[in-house]
Amino acid sequence: MNFPILSSLILLPSIGALFLFFTRGSKDNNITLKYVALFTSLLNFFLSIYLWILFDQSTSQFQFLEDVVWIKGFINYKVGIDGISILFVILTTFITPLCIISVNNSIKKRLREFLIAVLIMESFMIGVFCSLDLVVFYLFFEAGLIPMFLIIGIWGGTRRVYSAFKFFLYTLLGSVLMLVAIISIYWISGTTDVIKLYELGIDAKYQNLLWLAFFSSFAVKTPMWPVHTWLPDAHVEAPTAGSVLLAAILLKMAGYGFIRFSLGLFPVASEIFTPLIYILSLIAIIFTSFIALMQEDMKKLIAYSSVAHMGFVTLGIFTIQQQGIEGSIIQMISHGLVSAALFLCVGVVYDRMHSRLIDTYGGIVSLVPKYSVLFMIFTLSALGLPGTSGFIGEFLILMAAFKDNFLVAVIASLGVIIGAAYMLWLYKRVIFGKLVNSDLKKMLDLNKSELFILICLATPILVFGFYPQPLINTIEVSVSDFIKFYNMNLISNLR
Repeated sequence: MNFPILSSLILLPSIGALFLFFTRGSKDNNITLKYVALFTSLLNFFLSIYLWILFDQSTSQFQFLEDVVWIKGFINYKVGIDGISILFVILTTFITPLCIISVNNSIKKRLREFLIAVLIMESFMIGVFCSLDLVVFYLFFEAGLIPMFLIIGIWGGTRRVYSAFKFFLYTLLGSVLMLVAIISIYWISGTTDVIKLYELGIDAKYQNLLWLAFFSSFAVKTPMWPVHTWLPDAHVEAPTAGSVLLAAILLKMAGYGFIRFSLGLFPVASEIFTPLIYILSLIAIIFTSFIALMQEDMKKLIAYSSVAHMGFVTLGIFTIQQQGIEGSIIQMISHGLVSAALFLCVGVVYDRMHSRLIDTYGGIVSLVPKYSVLFMIFTLSALGLPGTSGFIGEFLILMAAFKDNFLVAVIASLGVIIGAAYMLWLYKRVIFGKLVNSDLKKMLDLNKSELFILICLATPILVFGFYPQPLINTIEVSVSDFIKFYNMNLISNLR
């Protein structure tokens, strides 16, 4: 295509943010601000759907390539997508307009600045999934910290400043070593072009240190145990839309990075460090699931469940099998939808009762029937019930794990049982039981915008749960060829 569709996807939200910046701010034109932001994000979503329609699923080659010299001999602005990255682009453009619609009740101050931060963040997140140059990837990867830092720090709860700085410092310090590794790769190979690096390969003697440097960044962003402690604090203090973006998109950037860079560039090191990933993933799945079981704050419970679910993702990726990597990608897409929905469900009751504590609620099933049904769908998907998207990814990951390491798969399977325990217990305590809190009697069911958002999320969760073939068709060839390429590079490096 002559039309730069990927650059358009990256730049369009920022152009919308620029329009918002020059729009006069007043209480009377808040609706105009929302419509401008919503129109921009919807336009980007429809453009991404058009991209999916044009995408050729029969090849693993990077498509819609754009290559522009930025700093001659060092950095090229190079973007492109394959079957592994396109679904993350669509997930980003799908979640963003829902976040913008959700601000109706939750954002009371500086609405324009909040919408600008969301749109700029969308640009950075899409840039991460499209980048085919290590320096460009790093810039997008780290730039996403800034709007999220502001979203938590300005529009967050009572401990927002502490949580914002903890989030920023953890993720920034984790990425310093990755920057050093990128500079080292340029010194070793003479390029930061990902496609050229795939073709050239990286000498096995450098791979271990480089893999660990990239791991230091991806492990924090995933987040993996024991560097996960920033996530619950960030989620608890972030506004609802911030929690949605953080859980649905930001965590997926690291999972994507593990596939694209850790496996793609360092196959020898990936083989060596696979046992380490297995151990950390199992600890995340089991340990954080037990922590989730003990939480009294709904947001904290969902945050710890995210750590457990991302443990399944890293486990599946490093099985380095077709089912494992496909399952991890589908699990990330599903978790993006389900976690977004769960945080929005918490936001709904928080806007009414101004409490996230589970003990505040109970017995509301007859008061908010629409909310109860949709919350049930998301709860069942989070615990991996067949017929929901959450089942597909976990099932494929566990199938691959059983093939690779029986003991690891058995231990990981226990996480599914514990996950069912904490999610069902959460639902039971919030929705069922006796109506003890008299203040709940004035609680209203979902309004039109809330109902629209949650139905938009429930639809793909159920559709892909019963019919995941569109997702599998999109990623199958790219994952298959990626594994062949991985094995070929592994053999050539070991000779």
